[in-house]
Amino acid sequence: MTMHSDISPADNDTICAISTPPGVGGIAVARVSGPRAIEITDTLWHGKPLAKAASHTAHLGTITAPDGQELDQCVATVFRTPRSFTGEEVVELAVHGSRFVQRELLNLLIGAGARLAEPGEFTRRAFIAGRMDLAEAEAVADVIASNSRASHRIAMSQMRGNYSRKLNSLRERLIDLSALLELELDFSEEDVEFASRAHLADLAGEIHREVVKLHRSFAAGSAIKDGIPVAIVGHTNAGKSSLLNALVGDDRAIVSDIHGTTRDTIEETLELGDYMFRFIDTAGLRDTADEIERKGIERSHLTMTKARIVILVVSATETPDAQLITDTVKKITESDTPPRLIVAINKTDVAEKESVAQWHRIIEREWPLCGKKDSEQSQAELTMVDISAKTEEGLDTLRQKLTDTAKAENGVADEGLLVTNARHAEALAAAAQSSARILESLDAGLSGDLVALDLHDTIDHLSTITSTITSTTVLSAIFSRFCIGK
Repeated sequence: MTMHSDISPADNDTICAISTPPGVGGIAVARVSGPRAIEITDTLWHGKPLAKAASHTAHLGTITAPDGQELDQCVATVFRTPRSFTGEEVVELAVHGSRFVQRELLNLLIGAGARLAEPGEFTRRAFIAGRMDLAEAEAVADVIASNSRASHRIAMSQMRGNYSRKLNSLRERLIDLSALLELELDFSEEDVEFASRAHLADLAGEIHREVVKLHRSFAAGSAIKDGIPVAIVGHTNAGKSSLLNALVGDDRAIVSDIHGTTRDTIEETLELGDYMFRFIDTAGLRDTADEIERKGIERSHLTMTKARIVILVVSATETPDAQLITDTVKKITESDTPPRLIVAINKTDVAEKESVAQWHRIIEREWPLCGKKDSEQSQAELTMVDISAKTEEGLDTLRQKLTDTAKAENGVADEGLLVTNARHAEALAAAAQSSARILESLDAGLSGDLVALDLHDTIDHLSTITSTITSTTVLSAIFSRFCIGK
């Protein structure tokens, strides 16, 4: 990687911060980074002089104030440039986790010539020094914020560069296309064609499809990163609130035989397998004259279109409602990225077996996607499970269905190719548009200089994801969401 040139005078300061979580703990770690990191620490250090220490070595000593007052026993670990996280001289000081010790240690470091680091400044310096590209730097924050094994796996893969390598590969192929066109433009008077338009169109089409695929993965990637939203919907008194309570193991929602008890969405999170789910209990679907309840039902419809999974709860004790199935599928398919649908046939502990079987027949008959499309995904979307929220019978099966559905959403996550960052998704959307214009221009037989313009736009859009942002303001905004000390 290359070193970035957009370094402000403040980037040459020596910075310090507590890198462990705030509060009291057994150990707290302060990080010092910059050209004077070792020199400043040595003014407070009693032990083997750190200036003489080799890189990646740890040393026991004490931190002592200028007046000779000992603050704490400490382990100092030295990292010399360029083999450190920031690419600079770095010292990490492990002291006892007292709030007083942490505060005084920072005060001593600042008094000796360091300044307090800004949020994300250590990672920003690593980016500026070329230790990681921008996408990898942003993945550091995602690793810290990961709340499930799946989100952690995606963030770690991105931090290791898998995602960046994919983007850089696309960018390099676009640069090759651009070079061929530029050569043709240089020899335009000699009517030389360095690559057939059919070949260029094939390559551009392949790149366009990969960019579109990455952009479309944002819906699944952001859901896995933030928790997969699961909307629990159905008629009043079908057992939606009881199901939510049973899933999360708490009386989170009010359960009542009175219709319309739930009038707004209720949300609760639960980790199942590798994934974090955000379950959203919604107002019961029915015709009502109550204005407040009607607004709650409108929110239920909106929640369905924004969820990644919809659990439609039906009561096996009620007469099967074919229209409910049709209306629900119609509603969720209004979304640009339709959620997957699971029908939970509830109250099987008190219903007749024939009633349960009848629900199965009605669902299979009315399900619009069942047997009417050739794609394997459409067939797989027919998911039913018999449950009793009261006795918890069938809930393990439902939990397994949820994790199986999440895995289907997470099809390319093991390769680190799910987009989880809104900034990246926006850049990919722009790249998809400009790459589509490349295909249109080639198909229309337009001149190479017009095609080259869209090629350059596509290259620029992809480049902003990994490395080519030079605005200090934009960089500050990106790294401001990091915690101090990282």
